[in-house]
Amino acid sequence: MTTQLADIRLLLLDVDGVLTDGSITYTDTGEQIKSFNAKDGLGIRLLMEAGIPVGIVTARISGALRHRCDNLGITLVFDGARDKAKALASISATTQIRAAHIAFMGDDLIDLPAMTRAGFAFTVADAPDEVKDRADMITDLPGGKGAVRQACEAILKAKGLWETSVSRFLS
Repeated sequence: MTTQLADIRLLLLDVDGVLTDGSITYTDTGEQIKSFNAKDGLGIRLLMEAGIPVGIVTARISGALRHRCDNLGITLVFDGARDKAKALASISATTQIRAAHIAFMGDDLIDLPAMTRAGFAFTVADAPDEVKDRADMITDLPGGKGAVRQACEAILKAKGLWETSVSRFLS
């Protein structure tokens, strides 16, 4: 597993159930509200600062997600992507990063086509068994509760970049 993670050059994330706990809240006017985890956000920033880009592949379209991506500096956003394998192939072609060097983190059946084609598949602790059975790593935490942070740390540690990434906080 460590060798596979050391080769990762891009992390792609699903949103609902990965970056959030899977809840979708609507206001009376029909606006969506999503909650994101700050620890996940720091993990994403650390990964990106280490030169490993992060992208989003989600079937839903959400203004809240766009705001979160803007806040984190994520520019590679594929929303409205119901065919996640096709999105993975398109991202691979656009970035010129082979699928073997891309990690995909999903939590449900719709994510499996991309997870099984990526070089490394993460899933969350509360994913269904069918997804867990096909993942290379299952986080200890559920989606929206620090699972993305665990994935980011795993990549940074496998690449030998963790100590450098966190040193500014420890001095």
